[in-house]
Amino acid sequence: TFFPSVLTVPAGGSATFFCNISMENDSGLQYSLNWYKETHYSQAQKIAGISRNNRQTKTEKYLLTNHAPSFKIEILNLHQNDSGSYYCGLIDFSESVKVLESNRCQLVVTAAPEKLNATDEPEMEEGNPPDHIKAVLLGILLLAGMVVLLIFGYLTVTYRKGEVQKPPSENTPAEEKPPVVSVSTVDYGVLEFQRGQHSPVHPEARLADQTEYATIVFPEEKPVTPER
Repeated sequence: TFFPSVLTVPAGGSATFFCNISMENDSGLQYSLNWYKETHYSQAQKIAGISRNNRQTKTEKYLLTNHAPSFKIEILNLHQNDSGSYYCGLIDFSESVKVLESNRCQLVVTAAPEKLNATDEPEMEEGNPPDHIKAVLLGILLLAGMVVLLIFGYLTVTYRKGEVQKPPSENTPAEEKPPVVSVSTVDYGVLEFQRGQHSPVHPEARLADQTEYATIVFPEEKPVTPER
């Protein structure tokens, strides 16, 4: 017997089949076990074989193990062209060579699943950046907004301090000074000369027409501002 009857394995894996033999008395029996694969043209092709005395046989493609009366075959590193029909055949060398064939089993090798490498980045949908990029952009915008607010607050406080520290003369407009108007005044006075107070003059020195002069000094006065 040969089983399992149907086996489906992805490419790159391995397939295991078992072949069981049953004989009443095999103490002195000489035999070997072969495995065959049928091609598309229903022609049998021997792929591996093991004798009764060998415990294990391994090739690059097949691993055969003898657990009589059960024999195991492992087909390694499967490719899709390994798909097909398999069976085992017992070759008996006791009296006359006899070949006993088992039932057929089907192997189906499917395409290998695509693996995403750790270094490969998933493709981004156009116009839809991943969440971590959105979070970074949002953080940058918030930080820029905070910087602008800090600069605006600093400028506002500095401007207000400058207004408080200005002297009143700079904060209030200068009062217009009234124009200075020069007013000419005329003061009138009376000069009185008393005879008893002047120095006596010798009669010979007195002239017939004697004129006396006096210097009048008026104190400087401030200009008079016209009334509004």
